[in-house]
Amino acid sequence: MTTTTTMADNPVWKAVKPFMNGGLSGMGATCVIQPIDIVKVRLQLGASGGPIGVAAGIIKNDGFGALYTGLSAGLLRQATYTTARLGIHAELVDYLKKQNNGEALPLAQKAGAGLAAGGLGAIFGSPADLSLIRMQADKTLPADQRRNYTGVVHALSDIVKNEGVGGLFTGASTTAIRAMALNMGMLASNDQAKEMLAEQGFTGFPKTFIASSISGFFASFFSLPFDYVKTMLQKQKVDPVTGKFPYSGMADCAMKTFAEGGPLKFYTGFPTYYVRIAPHAMITLMVLDSIQKFQKDNGL
Repeated sequence: MTTTTTMADNPVWKAVKPFMNGGLSGMGATCVIQPIDIVKVRLQLGASGGPIGVAAGIIKNDGFGALYTGLSAGLLRQATYTTARLGIHAELVDYLKKQNNGEALPLAQKAGAGLAAGGLGAIFGSPADLSLIRMQADKTLPADQRRNYTGVVHALSDIVKNEGVGGLFTGASTTAIRAMALNMGMLASNDQAKEMLAEQGFTGFPKTFIASSISGFFASFFSLPFDYVKTMLQKQKVDPVTGKFPYSGMADCAMKTFAEGGPLKFYTGFPTYYVRIAPHAMITLMVLDSIQKFQKDNGL
């Protein structure tokens, strides 16, 4: 009697698959969402006129292609950050389910898996995330202060040249905390919603769409305060008079922001942020489900 070995049984493929699936789904979503992301960053940096006005201004002044400023960095970020976070999350969930004798995980364990995956994934994606923020914010600076990066490779090499290797991780702690909050909201709520929807008889695309919509809201709500602080830290430049950065770190930035505008200041640009985060989360999760379904149907 012979045993047929399929691609799905290959141990290397089984180890690589969740990470590859995560990266592909995140990169696909980024190609769709990039214009909204640059508008969100400009609003957080003080641009006026609302999302539509900011987008129109970008197109008028720099052309339609400017809406895709930093796309190379955005794709690299997904290839590192989302590859890691979704891959690690899949591995953690599988491990926890085995420890739970195959039973569905309680919400607390789902949240814990999302927190851990987000934090670890953010460390991998921090250099690309820093490059993306600086490329998107460059046009908001005075002409003599602009970095004029031509692409993500130029951005990364310039950061290392002027700030050292450690400069690639500017704001990394805030990025990690923001990612933990986002992934806790996104992944835990998505898994929980899927289970609840399945109990109500939802299957296939409707279940995926509704669950991903719910996860998009919670991802936005939990992560925006940290995203705001992260953006402030990553775009700051040394004051030519004092020779120091405006903020000494995450806590200093948060306290100064709170003193300036209160708690609602952290939710600056929430509508645009929601429109950027929710669809990205939705598209990422729907593409991920589609990839997994294709692989299952084809024995991969």
